[in-house]
Amino acid sequence: MLLSTQLHNASDIELLTVLLGNRSTAEYLLRNAKGSLFSLLHQAPQEIGDLFCSEGKGTYAGDPLSKLHAARELAARAITEELQHRDALSSPTAVRKLLMHRMAGLPHEVFVVLLLDAQHRVIAVEELFRGTLTQTSVYPREVVKAALRANAAAVIFAHNHPSGVAEPSSADELLTRTLKQALSLVDVQTLDHFIVAGTKTLSFAERGLL
Repeated sequence: MLLSTQLHNASDIELLTVLLGNRSTAEYLLRNAKGSLFSLLHQAPQEIGDLFCSEGKGTYAGDPLSKLHAARELAARAITEELQHRDALSSPTAVRKLLMHRMAGLPHEVFVVLLLDAQHRVIAVEELFRGTLTQTSVYPREVVKAALRANAAAVIFAHNHPSGVAEPSSADELLTRTLKQALSLVDVQTLDHFIVAGTKTLSFAERGLL
């Protein structure tokens, strides 16, 4: 068993080998992700499966795939747990990491809401809507219902741009204003809206768009 200090000093290949149990598999996957751990961990499930099938590796694709996605899910859950005990506004880096784990690399748009208590601690993270490559239909009524169901005092919105461009569209800005207004009627504060695009995140609050 490797100690945490040994893991900290291990190479990417060595860490992947610990996770997958096979060095050749680790080397193969990282090579096809062009050496990028981020790309590897956020590839769509079908992409890794296609790599293995094209190389005649058959159904073995499911084994490393499930382990990689399990690792990503565990990381997201660990960050969520941290934010359940801390003010989300005082932990912007953790919020960004959580959203990237949840949304980066998806081939379609999703709209997520972080539901927060009065101390801005995370109550729950919900994916409310799922769309296509370029758009998602978001219904304010459903967002309000989710906030009330969780007894949330505040929310943070997030959606992804599969295109990799983190800039907000005019539709994004209009949606944010509409949701903020709807939630204010039931005394729920809108703290921020993030756009996740690959390794980039954009905060509406930091841009002065809220």
